[in-house]
Amino acid sequence: MGQKINPLGFRVNISQNHYSIWFAQPKDYSKGLQEDKKIRNYIMNYAQKRMKELVKKFQLRLDDSPKGIGIARIEIKKNQENPIIKEKGIRNIRKRMSMLKIIKIKIYTGFPIPLIKTITKRRKKVSKNKMNLQEELKINLQKEFNWVPPKQLYIDIIRIKKPYGHSTILAEFIALQLKKRISLRKIMRQAIKFSKEANTKGLKIQIAGRIQGKEKAQIKWIQTGRVPLQTIRAKMDYCAYSVRTIYGILGIKIWIFIGDK
Repeated sequence: MGQKINPLGFRVNISQNHYSIWFAQPKDYSKGLQEDKKIRNYIMNYAQKRMKELVKKFQLRLDDSPKGIGIARIEIKKNQENPIIKEKGIRNIRKRMSMLKIIKIKIYTGFPIPLIKTITKRRKKVSKNKMNLQEELKINLQKEFNWVPPKQLYIDIIRIKKPYGHSTILAEFIALQLKKRISLRKIMRQAIKFSKEANTKGLKIQIAGRIQGKEKAQIKWIQTGRVPLQTIRAKMDYCAYSVRTIYGILGIKIWIFIGDK
């Protein structure tokens, strides 16, 4: 039996970068890791809440609303100022870590409606300033995590040109279609079409569980193009996503081959 490994962790520092960039002492590392997870969960929940408010406010149909939240990834970078500290050794490192001041969050999104709040109804465009919502999210994060000066928080929302070239957004689209009980073949065809439009070189989709309400759980998969999992120089995108349907929980895995580095 083959030993499975996460394609992203397998390629870190070769063709894949870290999503969290910071340094911590061993005793503080777990706290920083948990904080990063809480930040990502909070931003995802915030975007979901915004999306529900917009759909309810403008009475949108499911076809008019974007295909999910569309957040591909969230990068967190924690920096510290560089004061002149003449002391050397462990005491010097502890002083530097205690002076942590700058936190930068980059949100890569394909459908920025939940975060930017721009929408169309009856040919009239209702929009709100992008910076206002960024400031609102910033204030909410500061309250939630009790970040007070001298800590500084910077949030940047980056629009992705080809959203379906990212595994997380494609998995979210498939999950929404499965919730609507659309035929699996149709979902697969649409996913392959969107992936080709994003100029990807290969795609593999695997769905497991009680698909379309069948009594016995099964695994369905489809592949198009090249998906070289064992080639380290190959730049891959991977996502494991779960969706709750009326038949039970389904698991979705997506591998996308972007190209050689």
